Amino acid sequence: MVKSYEDLIVWQKAMEMTEEVYRITKQLPKEETFSLMDQMRRSAVSVPSNIAEGFGRKNFTVSCS
Repeated sequence: MVKSYEDLIVWQKAMEMTEEVYRITKQLPKEETFSLMDQMRRSAVSVPSNIAEGFGRKNFTVSCS
């Protein structure tokens, strides 16, 4: 039974992807530090964040019914 967003396989995979993006962006040239790297990291973090937010909204709706 899924009790938390952390139990969702899709969230776990999104976290793995985020970690991989951070590893990859460490290898970018210094001049990309505040442009491409920042944008890639923010977009990667948004995926698991949105999953967690959506999970919370679903549970709130169900508990208020």
